[in-house]
Amino acid sequence: MTKIKREILLNPGPATTTDTVKYAQVCPDICPREKEFGELMEWICTELSLMAGKPDRIETVLFGGSGTAADEVMISSCIPDNGKLLIIDNGAYGDRFAKIASVYKLNFEVYKSSGFEPLDIDKIKAKLIEGKFTHFAIVYHETTTGLLNPAPELCRFCHEHGITTIIDAVSAFSAIPIDMDKDCFDFMASTSNKNIQGMAGVGFVFCRKEALEKTAGYPMRNYYLNLWDQYSYFKKTKQTRFTPPVQTMYALRQAILETKQEGIENRYARYSSCWEELVKSIKKIGLTMLVPQEIQSKLITAIIEPDTPNYSFDALHDLAKSKSFTIYPGKLSNANTFRIANIGDIQPEEMTAFTVILEDYMRSIGVVK
Repeated sequence: MTKIKREILLNPGPATTTDTVKYAQVCPDICPREKEFGELMEWICTELSLMAGKPDRIETVLFGGSGTAADEVMISSCIPDNGKLLIIDNGAYGDRFAKIASVYKLNFEVYKSSGFEPLDIDKIKAKLIEGKFTHFAIVYHETTTGLLNPAPELCRFCHEHGITTIIDAVSAFSAIPIDMDKDCFDFMASTSNKNIQGMAGVGFVFCRKEALEKTAGYPMRNYYLNLWDQYSYFKKTKQTRFTPPVQTMYALRQAILETKQEGIENRYARYSSCWEELVKSIKKIGLTMLVPQEIQSKLITAIIEPDTPNYSFDALHDLAKSKSFTIYPGKLSNANTFRIANIGDIQPEEMTAFTVILEDYMRSIGVVK
């Protein structure tokens, strides 16, 4: 196997992949309606479900699309006409939940909170009860900043009060261990190109079986992204209703095998080691992290840009890119930040190599003496 030029993606997804995942896409052409391809997708669904809960408890439904497509599946498919939804917005992806709900003209409210401070759990619990909400939506890991939200605690409270829960776990799944029954997640979205370390192109929605079955009679607000239609058709035929991203599925199979081999807890430990290398460098340089260290996910770090006219994100980006590292700008309108992700197939020594580049750049503009 020819080794592919290694580029280290420190952006928050798509993530760096192994060569074996890349090469898994090089396969004979196949009609996706063939029996063996249906069996491949069925295997993928089964293995993903086992990463989110106990056997026979979780159903995984595949869609061709991004993590946002999976979010739209949940918002458009999992709320009845008489439902009332509370959305937590403490970053760009919580805000995206709200935009999707507005497009479908759902009955919803938004609980707005800081993008870099902990949620007020007691206030949210009180609002859920006072507002008589039937559904609750939250982003587990806010990719905007690296803030880890207390989704399990809030969702357990929701289940105590009969409230259905909808979770964006796009950048949490396959790094942070999740048990949907224990965590009380009814519906959960993720994607093939984040911590599972596959290629972009497949979105998936995980469903607790009893929650999924309730949606059978819900209004069909979306054709392509309808959860129940996709699920029921697949159960009957082992096929998606529309053409799936074939080669991406083969890459996803390989990524799942590699995830099982490494183990989710070990993967998070590796990610954490990379994060620790980054944090050590940030402190050495004298930069500030936007989110307090104790509530960070250890997956993505938002760093406040230095207050000097000599600083240029583009210059830092281009320097890093020339050395095969890709970094990403911030996404908050009220804070000047850049983001470093440590997800994907990266190792602590590679993060250390990046921090040398970061320190050298900051020294060149006078931030480091």
